[in-house]
Amino acid sequence: MLRGCAARLRLRALGPGPAGPGTVWRSFSSEKDIHKDYAVPNPTWSEDLRLLYEQFMKKCEDGSWERLPSYRQHPAGGCSDFQARHLDPSATKELKSRARLFTRSFEDGLGFEYVMFCNDAEKRVVCILQGGPHLQGMPGLFHGGAILTIIDATAGMCAKRIGKVVLTANLNVNFKRPIPLCSVVVLNAQLEKAEGRKFFVSCTVHSGDGRTLHTEATSLFIKPVHNEHKTASGDFHNTL
Repeated sequence: MLRGCAARLRLRALGPGPAGPGTVWRSFSSEKDIHKDYAVPNPTWSEDLRLLYEQFMKKCEDGSWERLPSYRQHPAGGCSDFQARHLDPSATKELKSRARLFTRSFEDGLGFEYVMFCNDAEKRVVCILQGGPHLQGMPGLFHGGAILTIIDATAGMCAKRIGKVVLTANLNVNFKRPIPLCSVVVLNAQLEKAEGRKFFVSCTVHSGDGRTLHTEATSLFIKPVHNEHKTASGDFHNTL
């Protein structure tokens, strides 16, 4: 009930929905919220998610694994080079003030509750995930698009550990077993090979106990380049 009240208050503060000219968009996210690390336990985490988190934190003690922090916005400067080359400069300021990472745009417990761990020596990224009630597809089940989203995020992070900035070029997903809503699953992404700017990554989604294979996927990520040949209009070609 409290969440519902908060949502109504935000809507009232923002005024009518997508309005016409003159609409002023206001952000109610504080600097503290933007820079908060969401890849740590919060009260909505289930016992199963906490247990898996603790197991992987123990693996981090010898330095072989690393917990990856996660924020609602990309860290300042993290993608500055990409933004300079691939985004319209006039829209950059607006995007920075309003944009949120999709997987971190839900309230705690309602959407994607997850944390990623990486092992750079093994070229692996593992994501432990609890899917909230706002990710429902068929009644009581995880939406297929939500599963694809977190696979893309996990496999993309695996490619990003080497490629730094990568974009998804291809993602093939085979759904084996449906995932119960609000259950805990483990995603395991593995870099299979790298060829120049191309990074091939496989990913599986298992139940928290490892007994059930829910989904498997293969993906291709490409590191964008800056082709320094201007077009007739004076803009640079941005190619993959």
